[in-house]
Amino acid sequence: MQSSLSVSDSDGSSFAPLVVLELAENTEAEAITWLLNRIKDKQQNGGAELLVEQLQVSGQDEQKRSPKVFLVGSTWQRLLSGAEDVGLFKEFYDGTMRGFTYANRESFKDFEGDGDGFLSIAECQYIIKHELDTLRAKGEKYVPGYPKVKLYPGKSVIRRLQSKGILVQVFPLHDKEELKRLSFSWYRKIKLSYQPLDDIRHYFGEGLGLYFGFLEYFTFALVPMAFIGIPYYLFAWEDYDRYVLFAVFNLLWSTVFLEVWKRCSAQLAYRWGTLSRKKAFEEPRPGFHGVLGFNPVTGREEPVYPNTKRQLRIYLVSVPFVLLCLYLSLHVMMIYFDMENWALSIYDEDPNFWTSVLLFIPSIIYAVVIELMNLLYRYAAEFLTHWENHRLESSFQNHLVLKVLVFNFVNCFASLFYIAFVMQDMVLLRQSLATLLITSQILNQVMEAFLPYWLQRRRNKKVHKRVKRMMGDKELPLVEQIQLESDMNTYLGTFDDYLEQFLLFGYVSLFSCVYPLAALLVVLNNVTEVYSDAFKICHVFKRPFSEPTSDIGVWQLAFETMSAIAVVTNCALIGLSPQVKAYFPEAETQLILTVVAVEHIILAFKFVLAFVIPDVPKHIQIKLAKLEFESLEALKKKKMLEAAEIPKTDK
Repeated sequence: MQSSLSVSDSDGSSFAPLVVLELAENTEAEAITWLLNRIKDKQQNGGAELLVEQLQVSGQDEQKRSPKVFLVGSTWQRLLSGAEDVGLFKEFYDGTMRGFTYANRESFKDFEGDGDGFLSIAECQYIIKHELDTLRAKGEKYVPGYPKVKLYPGKSVIRRLQSKGILVQVFPLHDKEELKRLSFSWYRKIKLSYQPLDDIRHYFGEGLGLYFGFLEYFTFALVPMAFIGIPYYLFAWEDYDRYVLFAVFNLLWSTVFLEVWKRCSAQLAYRWGTLSRKKAFEEPRPGFHGVLGFNPVTGREEPVYPNTKRQLRIYLVSVPFVLLCLYLSLHVMMIYFDMENWALSIYDEDPNFWTSVLLFIPSIIYAVVIELMNLLYRYAAEFLTHWENHRLESSFQNHLVLKVLVFNFVNCFASLFYIAFVMQDMVLLRQSLATLLITSQILNQVMEAFLPYWLQRRRNKKVHKRVKRMMGDKELPLVEQIQLESDMNTYLGTFDDYLEQFLLFGYVSLFSCVYPLAALLVVLNNVTEVYSDAFKICHVFKRPFSEPTSDIGVWQLAFETMSAIAVVTNCALIGLSPQVKAYFPEAETQLILTVVAVEHIILAFKFVLAFVIPDVPKHIQIKLAKLEFESLEALKKKKMLEAAEIPKTDK
């Protein structure tokens, strides 16, 4: 890790600032002193043993210190011991990935001298955040200066300060030089090439590295379908007898696509050292509350909330609310069909250019309304999930994802299902799919690329003016950088990014056989998505902390579910085609049974394929098994040595 910035702590030793702590403006001096002492204190005394210093701001007349912004760093020895504490995996001298241990540090590849450069800046910031999060109260009954903010032994100090608004924000600082290098290799030059996934992971961590890896893989996987779709669209799109072949290809593609991704994901995770890494013990969320009790696992005091009460909130409030929202979504859909009928009646009365344009207006309005409803529902879903009071962040995320996915699926695809299987109007289905897809992509590009770029330019100008007014002619780039980054919005994770790809995957896999250009439009969207997301991560939002993940989590299940629904949808579309109906001129029941039988066979084929194709490549399985065997042998040897030492000590 290299940093172009450095500050000095109160002892005079210089360190690279990695993490920024911002306290509320009216924070009591007692609380500040107590927090800083706990951060600096030795580990054996219950401290984090980190370096911390107030942000120094130079005025025109005198030097003063900001009472609320603090810079946190660490010595290399502390970071290396922290890497062992958090269970980082690094490449060993023999090429395998092993859990890092400070005692065997010299045996790890790329460890030279004192280890400078051995850890990435993202790993260093993750280690510091981990040490801050595990900073626990000892004998304090309350936060000094705040008698009402109660503490108890074992309570996370940082989480308590965050939940009470005393600690406003904690964020990792950008490294200007490294960010500039990443920007040039990633998105500043428009070129047809793979993304620098290793560099992205090195700077932002595995969570974002895997997201951009999935985005790249999804885009390349769509290219064959896009190439097949272009001639299909140009020469056969009005002949619906021919969409059967495209539907069959769609079925095979959506089946193989996710199975191959699992293998690619495993290779990336192994290379980055997260595939065999043990999941850390989850602490309660900062917003979790309840009556003080004991955790049966850790034995520590912490809030306890009855699971029965949470289940009542979910089934008596959250589920009815979601069902009400789904009903409203279906009601809006029926209004859209009324608008379609109105536009069609005007066109039938007077067919001309303007009335033909009017035919697309209802779909455009409906696409905009869908995006607005998705946005409003997202806020409501977050509020409800917070109110359910989940203890763990993983449980919170799973319930939020489930709520959002169900609503988004119904809101975005219900009208297409209705047109395809109730109205059985393939012309309207193609028109609606094209309009929904194009309108949603335009809105997403405006919201994710143009609007953030414009807002960031305005914010930069304001910060430059404020800093210049405060410092006069003197230039302090660190102060300017921290003020600029502290004013940025917090990046809320890859949730919205995966959700967008999930919906695009739905448009492609469910109904693209009637609109073959869907895959091409998604490819073009994802190419621009790479650049807009890269700019957004680097310059619009605060730098996120690294997330050591080994896969895309619950989104893998979401995509697989969509793939299974795509089998049913495409089989039904094939059954509705005139070409297939011609084989069953007077036996509709036989047609339905045949379609259902084919659908079950394909679903069975999907499950067999998922079972036959291993999620982890064979060579990685062998390396993991070898590492596990060596660990067991080392443990046996250690126990034998301990057993041999016991008789000697008895003598």
